[in-house]
Amino acid sequence: MGSRPLFHLCRGYDEEGIVTANNVETSVIGIAENILKNSDIELYDVEYVKEKDWYLRIFIEKEGGIDHNDCQKVSELIEKELDEKDLIKNPYILEVSSPGLDRPLKKDKDFMRAMGEKIDITLFAPVNGKKEITGELLSYDENAVTIENFEPIPREKIANARLHIDF
Repeated sequence: MGSRPLFHLCRGYDEEGIVTANNVETSVIGIAENILKNSDIELYDVEYVKEKDWYLRIFIEKEGGIDHNDCQKVSELIEKELDEKDLIKNPYILEVSSPGLDRPLKKDKDFMRAMGEKIDITLFAPVNGKKEITGELLSYDENAVTIENFEPIPREKIANARLHIDF
């Protein structure tokens, strides 16, 4: 597996109207978690975003990494469920992929998995003169993230946190 995520792509189409992105994401999380509950594949994240087209991106992972067959199987199961529920009311592109090696750290479980690992943090505004910080993740809680050689960083000041990749 390289640093680029694997993905399976298909088109979904539904002409009834537009549903808010948050409602779609919340509904798809429930659908995906239900589909994956008895498998070794775990839901990592869901995004429903408007770029040139609408994209429904579902990120999955499993111990040892996912492969194209995993992405295709999950894509087909989710696509079938979405078609049956008629949830998304506008044209969209469904992508199912791994989150990639430089996966973003968004939720507590993401930070928990990254404990002891080197991470990159980008801040909305500089703290102690630094806007980008790299170091070992020492601790986290609902309020702050602490990395080596730096004071605890309030989570609301973090624009982006990712696993660090040494090239």
